[in-house]
Parts: sequence; C-alpha cells; structure tokens
Amino acid sequence: MAKAYKIYIWKKAIFLRLLLPVIAGIVLEFYFSFQVKFMIAIAISCAVFYIVFCLLPLVYHFKFQAAGGIIITIFMINAGCLLLWQKDIRNHRNWYGHFYNSASYIIATIKEPPVEKNKSYKVIANVDGIIGKDKAYNTTGEMLLYFAKDSFPGNIEYGTRIIIKKQIQEIKNSGNPAAFNYARYCAFQQIFHQAYLKKTDWILLRENNGNQFKTAVFATQKFVVAVLNKYINGNDEAALAKALLIGYKIDLDKDLVQAYSNVGVVHLIAISGMHLALIYALLIWLISKIPYLKKSKIAGVAVILLCLWFFSLVTGASGSVLRSAVMFTFIAAGNAFNKKASIYNSLSASAFILLCYDPFMLWDVGFQLSYLAVLGIVVAHKYIYNWFYFRTKILREPWKLISISLAAQFFTLPVCIYYFHQLPLLFLLSNLIAIPLSTAILWGCIGLVFISPVHAVALYLGKLITVSIWMLNHSILFINALPFSLWDGISFSIPETILLYFVIAFFLYWLIKKDMPAFLFGLVATLFFVAVVSFRKWNFSKQKKMIVYDVPAHKAIDFISGNTYQFVGDSDLIPDGLLQNFHLKPARISLMLNKKKNDTNALYHNNNFYQFFNKRIVLIDTEIVYKPMAKKINVDYIIISKNPRIYISSLAAVFNCGVYVFDASNPMWKIDKWKKDCEDLHLRFHSVQEQGAFITDL
Repeated sequence: MAKAYKIYIWKKAIFLRLLLPVIAGIVLEFYFSFQVKFMIAIAISCAVFYIVFCLLPLVYHFKFQAAGGIIITIFMINAGCLLLWQKDIRNHRNWYGHFYNSASYIIATIKEPPVEKNKSYKVIANVDGIIGKDKAYNTTGEMLLYFAKDSFPGNIEYGTRIIIKKQIQEIKNSGNPAAFNYARYCAFQQIFHQAYLKKTDWILLRENNGNQFKTAVFATQKFVVAVLNKYINGNDEAALAKALLIGYKIDLDKDLVQAYSNVGVVHLIAISGMHLALIYALLIWLISKIPYLKKSKIAGVAVILLCLWFFSLVTGASGSVLRSAVMFTFIAAGNAFNKKASIYNSLSASAFILLCYDPFMLWDVGFQLSYLAVLGIVVAHKYIYNWFYFRTKILREPWKLISISLAAQFFTLPVCIYYFHQLPLLFLLSNLIAIPLSTAILWGCIGLVFISPVHAVALYLGKLITVSIWMLNHSILFINALPFSLWDGISFSIPETILLYFVIAFFLYWLIKKDMPAFLFGLVATLFFVAVVSFRKWNFSKQKKMIVYDVPAHKAIDFISGNTYQFVGDSDLIPDGLLQNFHLKPARISLMLNKKKNDTNALYHNNNFYQFFNKRIVLIDTEIVYKPMAKKINVDYIIISKNPRIYISSLAAVFNCGVYVFDASNPMWKIDKWKKDCEDLHLRFHSVQEQGAFITDL
C-alpha cells in the first residue's frame, strides 16, 4: 500500500517533479558558482538531445523513456542554476557597483517609508544613477541608507530622490561565532552596501519618483497604523495589533517578542499562512452573504484574490505570505472552475513559482518553516487526529487544534532547533490559548479598520480588542515564566539536523502505519544521532579558545576551557539581556558552553597581565605609561580596548608581541592610526571592527 501511495503523489504532483531539480540547481549554483557560458551550453545541449529524442520512432520513446526523464531533469537543474545567477544583481551590466568609486555622486530613490532606529532613520534606496568625473551612468541595485537623527528632515518618504556624496561601505558581519549572518541576509535581498549620512552628505531633489500603486500600499499601511493607535489602548496592545494585522513590528517590545518565541507562538506576530487562511475564510463567508458575488464565481474569486494579494503587499510580502497567497490563488481558481488539484501539487506549484521569482527565498527561515509546517499538517494531521476520538465537540475541537500543532511541530522541530537553539516545551498549551484568541483579535482588527469612520462603534470595539490582546499577552507571559516552559541552549549541526529528521520520519511512520521495521530503523537512526551529538560534545570538551567579540562600543572577551568559560568585559553584557543574547549567546551555544565561571584554574591575572594556559596576554583599557626595558617582555597578545591614550611605538619598546588586537570599543579613527603604526613597525594586528571577532585556539 505504501508503495502505491508514493507513486500516486509523484504522479499527481507534477510540479514536485519540476521543483526538486530546480532546488538542486539553485543549491549547486550557490555553492559552486558556475560560469554562465557553461550553463547556456548545458541548456542548448539538453534542448538538442530532447529534440532528437522526440524525433525518434515511437518504439524508442518507450524503450528509452528514462533517457527523456534524465534530459528534462538535467535541464531543470541547469534552469535552477541560471535562475540564481540571473537573480544576483552583481551579474547585471548596469549594477551600480560596476561604476562606483569614492569620487562618485549617487542618485538614489527612497523605496520605503523611513524606519526609526536608536540614532538614525533607516531606508532602502534604489541607486538610479552614478555620476562620475566625466560621465553619468544609469544604474540599478539597492543599498541601505542611515540618516542621522539630528539632521533628518520630515519630508523624506517613499519616492523621494536625493543626491549622495558619501563613500559607501560594504555590509559586513560581526564575525562572532554562530552569530546572525547579517551580510548574507542582506545579500539575499540583493543589498551589498550601506551609507551613514549627515546633513552635508546629501541633497534633496524636488521630483518624486514613487509608483502610484506602492504609494497607495504605504498609505493604506499608514492609515491602518493610525486607526489601531487611535482605538487600541496600551503600547504593548497597540504594537501587537499592528504586528498581528499588517506585520508592523517596529513598536513591539523585545522582551514580549522573546516571550512569544519561548512558548512557541512567535508565528502569530510574524505574518504567515495562518493569517491568510483566516482572511480567506472570512472572505468566503462575506461573499456567501453578497447576492451578486455569490452567484458569479468569477467575480467572487476576483474579489478574494484582489483582497488577498493587496493584504500580502501591505504586510511586506514575506516568503510565507507569498507562499500562502500563491497557494490560495490556486485553490480559489480551482474551486471557481470545479477543479480540485492535489494539495502536494498546489504546495509544489507555489514553491516553484516563488523560487522562479526569487531563488534566494530558499534560504529564508520563514519560507522553510512555512512549507514544513503545511507539509506536516497535510501528511500527518489526520492520522494524529485519529489517535483519539471524542464524542463531545467541547473536547473534539481542542484536540483538533492540538493535533494540528503536533503535526506542524513534528516537521518544523529540527529546523527550529537548528536556527533558534531552543525547544518550547509548552507549545501545545500556548497554541491552545493563543490561536483562538489571536483569531478573534485578527478579525476584530479587520472590523475595526472598516468601521473606524463610525467613531462610537469603533471606540467600543477597540476597547474589546484591547482587553483581548491584554489577555493574550499576559497568558503568554505567564506560560513563559513557568520554570519548565523552555529547553534552551540546544546546538545541532546540519548533519545532526538531518539525522533528527530521519528519527522523526521513522517513528512517525511507525505510529501512523504500525510498521515494525520503521520502528527498528527509528532506533538505529536514534543511535546514530546520539553518537554524532556525543562525539561533537566530546570534541568540544577538549577545546581551549580565546574570543574577542565584535560588540560595538563594548569590551567582551571569553576565555574558554572545555565546556566552561570566563568572561572579561563590560558589566552590561553579563545579564541575560538583548546585548548578550545577540552578540555572545550564539557563540556559547554553538561551542556547547554550559558553565560560566568567575574564576578558573586556567586563567591567572594580575592587573593588566593575564595568562591563559601557556599564552600571555596584556589587556590595556586605560592610559598606561610603560618605561622601556633592557629586555623586552614576551607576550602573545596585546588587546587594546576602551580607546586608551597609548602609542604602539611605546608598547613595542616594552613588549615582543605576537598580535595586537584592537576591539570594537575603540573609535575607527584611532584604530586606523594604530594600524598605520603597526604597519610602519612591521607588527601583526587584528582590527575587530573591520575583520570581525578575533578567535584563537590555544
């Protein structure tokens, strides 16, 4: 039976047979970067071979049927390679990076409303042109712009055009181990440069280059934000309403977001397929109440698709939203023409279309989790739901919700652990509370926007939504406060994540089909998984490292021995807060550090002098005057922090130093001066701000 079911899916899901080789091609191009001439030659060769194959007598078509399939598969793999190559803006002739130099002027158009940061306003801008010394070039490509707050005018908005005279910088990572790869994230959005602008660095042009449709989208978003701010009381409540309805997350409290993440319901405040499913269901209900739309299927479908796609654009068109919009487009169109396609084909088709549009979506975490969750629900939900039968609807409906959550969790668990290093242990309870409440809140917010002109009704509805959001927030905070709600600090490698999927697949198949060989395979996969994890942990138990982290304006050093570490740095990095979680915690989790010690036998220090195992380190964070000595002191590293007034030549007269390390707490102009001194004296150095975290094995 299993074999027949497998063939059925493969035959019905035509797009699945196209999707898998395209994904393979995208991955191959990303890691190996083939020459475009080679890919074009492969495409032409495949086309020629397939034409020859089609011209053969019919009897050979059946005899060499596999050959035709191989040719198509190679062609689709090659198509995936070409898709990624073409999407990379750096391969385009008119990309601004081919023409820009430090003496150039940049003509740019603001692509979105400004987003307020702590010290600046951030926007994405399209580079329309580069003005060189002798010639101007029409260009394309996007970059990040940060406008200083003290000189930011109020008339910068979507469509505004400016001229920039400021040297742009490449977007770089911190280099901290296992930290969020911001440079790669921006590269996937086709953004490679940024510029920090003061008032004298740019000039405002009078003309506006905005698209009318996008202007309408941003105006709608601004209107929705204004309505929710007006009628929903409380900062946290209004912020959550904006995030839930249109994905506007600027005002969300970071601790509240962390709580939602810890209990496994962060998908509620990240616009996803669930939101579109709820809106789709609401639209179906509304259309069934309108006589004309109820009678005309085409008109009804047109209204549904128009609303769904407009909502998708207003919310920012993330991968998960676009996936759902495409899938519901297939479903709605199929229902209009009485054609019900395989859900696997609809999923594959939506993924295929999105990857053709943007192959870099393949690395988007939301895109991955969205498809895995839906696949889990499609594959396993009905079997999990049938494990128990309840006669009463009061028990049956909660169990239905629990079984959906379990099915989605089974398929997303390994990826969630790999990316987020945590496992919410009470996700069933939190989903049981949060999903019904968030559904009511979402529909309530939609109603509030539409009835906002009727002030009296909107006022009472806003109060009701405020109370509902307060209940939701406090329920999540209560669950998060329970001591056993979260298993944190889990570190899996890619091979371990793949092995965990095998473990889940075999045991899930055993539970669904009661197949004993699957249970035995699951045990074997579990043993392999435990062995691989244990071996990696054993390797880390022997590690000896020093890490000077890249934390802007901060001193942060970890001395690592086995699974323990001792921190030397600023006191505001010691509490378990945003700074530590973003900059230091990923490294400690990836290196399997589970014990913090204030003092270890391996680290000795006296004033500015440290010895860690056999390495001698000098840490300078205040102004110190060293007198030249007859015999220099041998040290392995000198770490300079907190912008002390000190000269490299003075240090070189006292120390024989292996490497000078300038951490991220020093200003860049001072680091440049120290670097020049090191180069003049032929001394080795490492600038943490430019080269990333300094990591050395001892």
